[in-house]
Amino acid sequence: MTIENKPYSVGDELQVRIEKIVPRGLGLAFAERLTIFVPLAAAGDQVRVKINELKKRTAFAEIVEVLEPSPDRVTPPCQYFGICGGCDFQQLSYQAQLSAKVAIIRDCLQRIGKVEFEGEIKIIPSPQPLGYRSRAKWHADRDGKKFGYYGRYSHDVVDVGRCPILTPTLQNELTRLRSSLEWDTMWNDRLEIEAASGDGEQVSVYSAELLEQTAEISFTAHEEKYSFSARSFFQGNQLLIGELIDAALGSSNGNKALDLYCGVGLFALPMARRFAQVIGVEGNSDAVGFARKNARAAGLENVNFVARSVGEYLESHELKDTDFLLLDPPRSGTEKHAIRDIARLRPKQIAYISCEPSILARDLAVLTAAGYTIETITALDLFPQTHHVETVVRLKAN
Repeated sequence: MTIENKPYSVGDELQVRIEKIVPRGLGLAFAERLTIFVPLAAAGDQVRVKINELKKRTAFAEIVEVLEPSPDRVTPPCQYFGICGGCDFQQLSYQAQLSAKVAIIRDCLQRIGKVEFEGEIKIIPSPQPLGYRSRAKWHADRDGKKFGYYGRYSHDVVDVGRCPILTPTLQNELTRLRSSLEWDTMWNDRLEIEAASGDGEQVSVYSAELLEQTAEISFTAHEEKYSFSARSFFQGNQLLIGELIDAALGSSNGNKALDLYCGVGLFALPMARRFAQVIGVEGNSDAVGFARKNARAAGLENVNFVARSVGEYLESHELKDTDFLLLDPPRSGTEKHAIRDIARLRPKQIAYISCEPSILARDLAVLTAAGYTIETITALDLFPQTHHVETVVRLKAN
């Protein structure tokens, strides 16, 4: 509470109770005439927080002390938690993480999209809450000789020796790179490295500064083999790829299907076994090259991949009589007008796959206003220990 009705100031410390976890993974608390957002919190925590930022009657604060922990609070498994900017849910039990993610999806649907979905939002847990991550982006700081991830709310490199969410293959690669990096030969003071693992112990690494060739690796899901590399996107939790495909495609079939942001063909290949014609659209030329290779290897001649931005493709093509349209955009969302153009095409069914609930909610508002009904919403925990969640929404034209 304020003292003698004086306004709050940055640096003030308050004792509050965390009411719930809201979008962006923040804890929500209240003081007199003040709404407070607190990272790394658990619903039910009694905490003392320090205000770091004020915007009228909204504050962003950090935990100074946990006075009484929530039943949902656990000891984080990573020694860098709270310093590293990667994970923000390690303080929560896994069941609490899952519940919070469903609540975040519903909050975004109602508050941002004004979408009232009364059905169940089923969430599929990761078989492994740790040791699942098959993609990573690492940073090296030449001057500080640090190798790891960016820190929380900064571009300072946190020197990380072990990351508990990585697959064993990627952890081995992290260890190898840390020990073999030649700091004195680095051209720039900062280095960015992308890494991915596949079946077995396959690993692929890419950096503009590394001389080693980026290896091609592969992963098999639902009897489809996907070749890719660290330069092309592939889902970072391979343990749930089969469930992701099932949730997105359901029992769909027909004549014409469109796969937008198709990547290396994760959905396009199984779609080509259900539809007479499939068109995949992807702006990353490396990914399209792999998609074409994967289709040829699978003997699929009824799928065509287009190396072009989705926005440009939709503006320049009339794709009438599309039975099924799937879109899986990056976290930043679709290009401007893409959702409007999809509604204009009026496919019979849509599967929208999103890793950002706020953008998903915004786009669902457009689609439902254009005459689509939400049939199912399925969440998949592709990102344990973080607030991120993959959501699959299936819609049909009225």
